[in-house]
Amino acid sequence: MSQVTRRTFIRSAAMGAGAIGLSAAAWGQPPTERRPNIVVIMCDDMGYSDIGCYGGEIPTPNIDRLARGGMRFTQFYNAARCCPTRAALLTGTYPHMAGMGGMVHGDDSRSGPYQGYLAPDTVTLAEALRPAGYRAYMSGKWHVGEHKPHWPLNRGFERYFGLVNGGANYWNIEKTKAPGVKRQLVRRDEVWQQPTDGSFYMTDAFSDHAVEVIDGHGESSEPFLHYVAYTAPHWPLHAWPEDIERNRGRYRKGWDTLRNERYERMVEMGIIDPAWDLSPRDHRALPWRDVEDKDLMELKMAVYAAQIECMDRGIGRILDALERNGQADNTLVLFLSDNGACHESGPLGFDRRNNGVPCGREDSYMSYGLSWANASNTPFRQFKHWIHEGGISTPLIAHWPGHIEPGSWTSQTGHVIDIMATCLDLAEAEYPQEHGGRAVRPLQGRSLVPVVEGGAREPHEFLAWEHYGNRGIRNGRWKLVADSEGAWELYDLEADRTELHDLSKDRPEKAQDLEDRYHAWCERVGV
Repeated sequence: MSQVTRRTFIRSAAMGAGAIGLSAAAWGQPPTERRPNIVVIMCDDMGYSDIGCYGGEIPTPNIDRLARGGMRFTQFYNAARCCPTRAALLTGTYPHMAGMGGMVHGDDSRSGPYQGYLAPDTVTLAEALRPAGYRAYMSGKWHVGEHKPHWPLNRGFERYFGLVNGGANYWNIEKTKAPGVKRQLVRRDEVWQQPTDGSFYMTDAFSDHAVEVIDGHGESSEPFLHYVAYTAPHWPLHAWPEDIERNRGRYRKGWDTLRNERYERMVEMGIIDPAWDLSPRDHRALPWRDVEDKDLMELKMAVYAAQIECMDRGIGRILDALERNGQADNTLVLFLSDNGACHESGPLGFDRRNNGVPCGREDSYMSYGLSWANASNTPFRQFKHWIHEGGISTPLIAHWPGHIEPGSWTSQTGHVIDIMATCLDLAEAEYPQEHGGRAVRPLQGRSLVPVVEGGAREPHEFLAWEHYGNRGIRNGRWKLVADSEGAWELYDLEADRTELHDLSKDRPEKAQDLEDRYHAWCERVGV
């Protein structure tokens, strides 16, 4: 079936063709001359196979609705950790170029590739799109600058409500049990004090603000960018009791059975090639049969699932707000995760309060641990922080009525650095050469618009990663990867995307070629 792109329609209209014969070609929707709104929704620490439309059992009807009406990417990548991914998404550059090769710091006097806040010689999505006439809004987790002048309104956004730091207590931010600086909720550009009457829950608060902003924008003809960054399902495991109860019992089967069930669904759905074997249970994970407190571990996964359900419900409210304000048919919605599932604090996770309060409540503070994360990342190896596929693979769903074939898939490779180029393409905006009197770092991403409109694009020559010594590079079907203390491994991802058959000794010339390219990339971006 042929497709009509926005640019094709504008050219036809300019020639006097109008819309004659075009609407039927655009997936049953009339084409529009207006530049689209762009809504980017990012979740936090969610594994590749958690949501329903990627093989998971967690009920996600609204995310699944985006997938049914849009396109799913099977080989899209993030930058392995929260801060680097957010920096790459916001700037279209590799994390090190944006000053976020590592994590945020309380010390803003640092400079360079690991300084811990967005570099002044980069531009954000908001700073790039506003000169083209876009409004720029943000709701949720920032985590690319702990202090002013590194907050969202300092980097081009007009309206903001969210958490400027990393993960925090969902019920009461003052009860956060995590290292680092004091967690702060911010509205616009000022610290905001949450209500303490039991009505506040962070995921809902972010959804509330996103809906408020869309309703405030209303039916305006001005296009807008809205970046919605949830903390769900990042630890601590906190969820509404009714959401937890709805998921109880589902995970009594344990992570070993869950991984097999997800793998079978993913093969049946066509997300993964049946030639790719399911990776073995991680060597650090416990066999489910050996877990002593199965009730607690089952509860932990039920709370994790409840966190995703609540986020999905909020996404549904955002989609309803777009519909209510007449904006749905002219909005590209992108959904993705910032990294793979989180392994932190061992096979059974942590309990930072150890006070007997059940998991999920305000005075509990737990994570679900490496063993469940291994299931969340089915079928891949490793986790958040690593560059193996389990650390950097993310679902990406693109939904844009009239431009994307409903229910379509693509195996074309992409990276979070491509989001900026995609937004520029849709906004018909130029990437600035300078900003604030400084030359701007060159754009690294490439537009995904040709892909989502049903075609192909020139692929990246290669994609590369480094985070705390974990490192990797992908060139076409080949990937060279190593953990911080290990030797290089070489994989043919067309035959073995679960990275089970190291070919570095069989193809030493290919491994050396990729290693040389990797080191040249390191020099260029500042590793």
